Amino acid sequence: MIEKALSGSKYYWAWICFLLAVILVGVACYIRQYHYGLGLTGMSRDVSWGFYIAQFTFFVGVAASAVMVVLPYYLHDFKRFGRITILGEFLAIPSVIMCMLFIFVDMGQPTRILNVILHPTPNSVMFWDMIVLSGYLMLNIVVGWVSLSAHYKLVHPPKWIKPLVFLSIPWAFSIHTVTAFLYAGLPARHFWLSAIMAVRFLSSAFASGPALLVLLCLLIKKITKFDPGDRAIKGLVTIVTYALIVSIFFVGLELFTAFYSHIPGHMQSFKYLYFGLESHGKLIPLMWFSTLLAITAVFMLLIPATRTNQVTLVIACIFVHVSLWIDKGFGFVIGGFVPNPLEKITEYWPTLNELLVTAGIWSIGLLILTALYRIAIVVKVELEA
Repeated sequence: MIEKALSGSKYYWAWICFLLAVILVGVACYIRQYHYGLGLTGMSRDVSWGFYIAQFTFFVGVAASAVMVVLPYYLHDFKRFGRITILGEFLAIPSVIMCMLFIFVDMGQPTRILNVILHPTPNSVMFWDMIVLSGYLMLNIVVGWVSLSAHYKLVHPPKWIKPLVFLSIPWAFSIHTVTAFLYAGLPARHFWLSAIMAVRFLSSAFASGPALLVLLCLLIKKITKFDPGDRAIKGLVTIVTYALIVSIFFVGLELFTAFYSHIPGHMQSFKYLYFGLESHGKLIPLMWFSTLLAITAVFMLLIPATRTNQVTLVIACIFVHVSLWIDKGFGFVIGGFVPNPLEKITEYWPTLNELLVTAGIWSIGLLILTALYRIAIVVKVELEA
């Protein structure tokens, strides 16, 4: 089936060439960073995790969100998701690969990654993060490819695949839970010291991932002959709506706990993000923009007229994805470092080199996603013809 990814229209190849060009730029910027060091980034002694780790955190959520189509379809026989289950599983594969690449570029010297394998330390959350991410990647590759191959050959999937499908469901929850523990396990960082960190991560993941899947389904419907199905898209929209509401509610809980209890360490990061501290406030416009997008998206998804209109639905899903990307893929990580435990403020902003390396990794993810979706859609269209 791989050969199906090697054929396509001139628009398909133009898109592939564009992604390859961005990847080359990203690789060149990474080589520059490799030789010079992490001094090329905006990170510092006070802000030791920046844009790379923030993107890692966000895309772990996108990967975990595949469970929102796998769980209803396999456990509850929710048949309307049958046409898009493979799309959800294939979305998880490039997302996990991107997560791994963001860790890779953040390490500065990539050989340091070998320490996690050569000198495993089970008492470290990083060790378990490596285990759950690599395991989840393998599960989705095996389950997705074997299921599609069986579909292509018009036979039932082998029986041994079922246990792997069921195993992938709790595994999806584990990857984002372990990621949350990476933050919540740092007691010196008050902003992250929260018992609801894991469920807050999961709620935002179950809004942003399905919102991206809705956008991909609508795009596929428009540019190919494959129709994911209106009922499947409606089901995804319902998940996005309630997951977003829960995510906003959890942020409200964090705000109430911090400000009603007057916990200085918890309040300062929120003040920095939304109002600024001591004339420092680089993230204020971004965070308010994110808040505005989230609130607007909730209303657009709740009102039937805007939820059922395809144009406004696309806008609402873009709002959800961008809002949560800003909140978790930027503000959350940086907010934990500013101010530092000594109440000193060192601001962070990604450099051009960081942004180009990040764009290269995004393009690698999009290239893998394009190839996987191309294979899946061609197979489904051929079988339905």
